[in-house]
Amino acid sequence: MRKKIVAGNWKMNMTFEEGQTLTSEILNMMKDEHSGEAIAVLNPPFPHIFPVKKLIGQAKGVFIGAQNCSDKEAGAFTGEVSAKILASFGAQYVIIGHSERREYFKESNEILATKVKLALANGLTPIFCCGESLEIRTAGTHEPNVKFQLTEGLFDLSPEDFSKIVIAYEPIWAIGTGKTASSEEAQDMHAALRRHIASKYGKDIADNTSILYGGSCNPKNAQELFAKPDVDGGLIGGASLKSRDFVDIIKSF
Repeated sequence: MRKKIVAGNWKMNMTFEEGQTLTSEILNMMKDEHSGEAIAVLNPPFPHIFPVKKLIGQAKGVFIGAQNCSDKEAGAFTGEVSAKILASFGAQYVIIGHSERREYFKESNEILATKVKLALANGLTPIFCCGESLEIRTAGTHEPNVKFQLTEGLFDLSPEDFSKIVIAYEPIWAIGTGKTASSEEAQDMHAALRRHIASKYGKDIADNTSILYGGSCNPKNAQELFAKPDVDGGLIGGASLKSRDFVDIIKSF
């Protein structure tokens, strides 16, 4: 049975004190209010990973992740952080291929495929992002475009390794714009991605792959989105910086 996951992407936000406060509030609310099956994954900036992990401790249903990792194992790469280093600090998940990394840092599908393999080799669960721009959506080529991202980034993996992947679908035109894909649009794309996975790895693996929605999900629309059969949670940006909003999204299942 595939996992229900709500992953918070803090992006480049939160001072040390703010991050500690936010994490503590989320943990307390989860303990007091959440009894469902959905898990939370906090993905703060790199310096927060160890202190946030310490706060989480043995808390049920809350995990720590990173927003990125290097495509190199180690070496003279100033400013980069390897999957091995992340794992040594207790990270359990890592976001790979976020639209901002693809756009601003020109990360190719080839680079992302390498990152995925390094993450898996170091025991991290990749949250692999894919999605389309407004131009591609308007042209009606969004489905083959996003399928191509999956093919190039993930389809070299063995069935065993692919089974460890989480997918996050990002309609890029709905990130930070206040626009949201309708629940029907989200379901259509998630179902198309699941069929594409099944074409390569078979129905059992496809049915057990968690596919998250990553486009301006908030407490007002989360329940409708999560009610769709192929939407298994969310990759949350702005709303993950507010403990009340983030926990309410988790409780939307």
